[in-house]
Amino acid sequence: MATKKFILSEKEIPQAWYNIVADMPHKPMSPLNPATKKPLTAEDLYPIFAEELCKQELNATDAWIEIPDEVRDMYKIWRPTPLVRALGLEKALDTPAHIYFKNESVSPVGSHKLNSAIAQAYYCKKQGVTNITTETGAGQWGAALSLAAKAFGLELAVYMVKVSYHQKPYRRSIMQTFGAQVIASPSMSTKAGRKILTEHPNYQGSLGTAISEAIELAMSTPNCKYTLGSVLNHVSLHQTVIGLEAEKQMEMAGEYPDVVIACFGGGSNFSGIAFPFLRHKLRDGKEIRLVAAEPASCPKLTKGVFQYDFGDEAGYTPLLPMYTLGHNFAPANIHAGGLRYHGAGTIVSQLKKDGYLEAVDIDQLDTFKAATLFAQSEGIIPAPESSHAIAAAIQEALKAKEEGKKRCILFNLSGHGLIDMTAYDQYLAGDLVNYSLPDSEIEKNISELDKII
Repeated sequence: MATKKFILSEKEIPQAWYNIVADMPHKPMSPLNPATKKPLTAEDLYPIFAEELCKQELNATDAWIEIPDEVRDMYKIWRPTPLVRALGLEKALDTPAHIYFKNESVSPVGSHKLNSAIAQAYYCKKQGVTNITTETGAGQWGAALSLAAKAFGLELAVYMVKVSYHQKPYRRSIMQTFGAQVIASPSMSTKAGRKILTEHPNYQGSLGTAISEAIELAMSTPNCKYTLGSVLNHVSLHQTVIGLEAEKQMEMAGEYPDVVIACFGGGSNFSGIAFPFLRHKLRDGKEIRLVAAEPASCPKLTKGVFQYDFGDEAGYTPLLPMYTLGHNFAPANIHAGGLRYHGAGTIVSQLKKDGYLEAVDIDQLDTFKAATLFAQSEGIIPAPESSHAIAAAIQEALKAKEEGKKRCILFNLSGHGLIDMTAYDQYLAGDLVNYSLPDSEIEKNISELDKII
């Protein structure tokens, strides 16, 4: 009988995060100070982030960055996470492919986001910060940070994208249970929010808008720092515990993945599982494919442009060299709220530009079809975000079946969907539709980027 789960002991939790920038043949272009248009320094970021996080953000030389003992101790609550052979899904698809998934849904908040939330809260506390702010889309990051903030005695304010604030009330409840203040974004509590609501009174929000509000509050509040759940280099760094564990577990399984897949919003869970495997290609020439699965309604990697852009809507952030749909992009109100971000992280963007990874866009109905099959065959109801990765994995498995070839597929189950049942209700009732972004809208947004530089 084939082994279903591959489990590591607590002592095998990684002792260091992997910084892929040290091994990249072409380093990411430098972010720019939005005021001077000059390359960003760590000091430029000190007013916004904890200082240690700023140093990690711009570290291009150290391949390994030690995980503090306090962070590893918190990781022990749920790490290492299981690697699971998706035998039920393989049978349902009648495929010769072997499908594995890294189950990050077993964390206390049901997603991978806690890997970076614990680290960021720790560094803020160590610096003497008392208050932190953030944004959240689907609520996974806000839930994770609310737990991390409480663990380190920090006060937290979360700006939650308005459409998700109403679509996902239980994620809001989780944050509030852990003691966080949750504000629907855009709100009237910031200049950025008031400006957007004045111009668009019925605007349902975006991650770019929520980021603007969270940064503004952090900058205007004493002893307060901003934290971010994806996109930035230090967030991707913290998430590499996923792939570092998966490496050891794939060895236990006696296999090596031909393709590694993850859903893609800003890039944190994709980076987390993909970068440790990519280092084998960068260092040793190991053949492996990396696939980022994004919504067809927010296709920054498949249809965006590589250009400097703001990470938020109001223009408070540094200018980031990334694949983007334009910081003014207004995403459709799909249920995968965590994937509705206009841009991609700078590391992922450079790797995509250099041909080290692929991207596919998935329609909303296809993600729920894949999610339902996965739930029925594996017994886990996945988050709508994670279901993009499942849909892409199914595509790979069916291709292997069509070609009559064995293929080893690894994907990241970044979170469960037990707090997303309203979305499943709508899918099962036939009330969900696909949203494809018109090329004309992409061109309109992208044409405005030339004004930035």
